[in-house]
Amino acid sequence: MPNGRATDARGRTFLSRRSPLVTVMANAAYKAARGLVRDFGEVEQLQVSRKGPADFVSSSDLKAEETLVEELHRARPNFGFLLEEGGTVKGTDSSNRWIIDPLDGTTNFLHGVPHFAISIGLERDGKMFAGVVYDPLRDEIFTAETGNGAYLNAKRLRVSARAQMSDALIATGMPFKGRASHPEYPAMIEAVTDSAAGIRRFGSAALDLCYVAAGRYDGFWEFSLSPWDIAAGLIILREAGAMVSGIEGDDCMMESGDILATNGRLHEDLRHLLAEAAKTSRN
Repeated sequence: MPNGRATDARGRTFLSRRSPLVTVMANAAYKAARGLVRDFGEVEQLQVSRKGPADFVSSSDLKAEETLVEELHRARPNFGFLLEEGGTVKGTDSSNRWIIDPLDGTTNFLHGVPHFAISIGLERDGKMFAGVVYDPLRDEIFTAETGNGAYLNAKRLRVSARAQMSDALIATGMPFKGRASHPEYPAMIEAVTDSAAGIRRFGSAALDLCYVAAGRYDGFWEFSLSPWDIAAGLIILREAGAMVSGIEGDDCMMESGDILATNGRLHEDLRHLLAEAAKTSRN
């Protein structure tokens, strides 16, 4: 593809190597984000219902998902969907499926914490092929497509080069009520805190994965995530040069929901650190 610049639906300049497919995904995210930004300013007036312990869904969440489905279906009418709120929708094209989280960081959103994102992944023949994660409050869009690299707006993404745990900033997502119990987690936190330069928990797995891709974090781990939490982030990570696995080193992240993502240099060190902490906590 050519390497010049073009303008998207928001008037944003981007590298024209962004494919028509990724452009469709980005423009869907922009449209859905309008309602989220508007409602975030009126968070106290939102209609909120419980869908599980410590797991909320708002009217904003549902409206954003409806917008994404409408826009993506219009552009690719044969593709299927895996939706956080709407479940599985089969398409006539069995090779392609959108995996969507319309509001990753719902708890942040509902408490007025300005850290949340829209996540759109495209799975092709069982593997993640393209991804878009959009943070509307910072106006940061992370994009990637297999073989075409990962980008933050118009900037090419690469993971960090840090090679020592003592220099590393590591992110995580803490287990919370309503998800599977992980009694070894406190020991993992203690081990990483003792070894790394710092540890962060911001409450949006999609953005955490993108931050590893952008070199802002050097590593991230979390348990029991859903496919829509990580689908887009997986391809963005891989196209940025990251290493991604299950916490035990497997390649079943989409099935298990357990994920470890690093800049590659620190992968085995962090994986070993987590494994040893888990082992110690069980003894």
